[in-house]
Amino acid sequence: MRSHFINHQSIEAKQVDLNTPAIKANTDPIVPSGSYSGSEPTRFQCHFQDCMEMYASAEQVSAYLNTHQDWFCRCAHPMKVELLTDNGYILTIGSFGAFGYRVEPKIGLEWVPLDENSYQIRTIPISNYVSPGYELDFQASQTLVEVPAREYFQEHQLESESIPSAITRVEWHLDLSVEMWFPKAILKLPQSLIQRTGNGILQQVVRQVSRRLTHKVQEDFHSSNGLPIPKQSRQQ
Repeated sequence: MRSHFINHQSIEAKQVDLNTPAIKANTDPIVPSGSYSGSEPTRFQCHFQDCMEMYASAEQVSAYLNTHQDWFCRCAHPMKVELLTDNGYILTIGSFGAFGYRVEPKIGLEWVPLDENSYQIRTIPISNYVSPGYELDFQASQTLVEVPAREYFQEHQLESESIPSAITRVEWHLDLSVEMWFPKAILKLPQSLIQRTGNGILQQVVRQVSRRLTHKVQEDFHSSNGLPIPKQSRQQ
């Protein structure tokens, strides 16, 4: 797997816990709603690119991805996942924050096949749920690119007793934006510090989720199909 951020900024705070149990939609936010400022929200953004290799044809990988109801919930663990529609899920990411302020975001995501080798993942509303002090916009595209296996192994100087017949690169791009309505106490801090810290935490959360989910999906796909797991996946 290879991944990188566009316009990467340094992380100022590392108070991220993706293993925290999820809150329910009808619970109170960590910070009471009455303490939120009525001012405009602060916006954070993350642009992320990622890729993982599957030792199979694009057709076989596509067939696996299209059965996401069978594997997504177990691969997303310890994040909490609930089925929302046939192609939609409610995903509770975990707990993260800084300066004594924490949130446990919940988001509705829909998996949209565009054609046999490309997909879109986008935000969808969650019925009867009002997010406490934040709004999320998740827009991702995913493309399957089949490459000749032997040339791939030579190019990356990889060794294998048995080279698979095909390798498919699952490439995806993410544009994620978050709008936060902070308590008045947080807004007393310098805006540049808030912005830098928020962007850094957002990037850290995306990186952690991407690495963990990629590793689990690779293992699940190759194990269920009796295929060798890519060495890069084993090393994570």
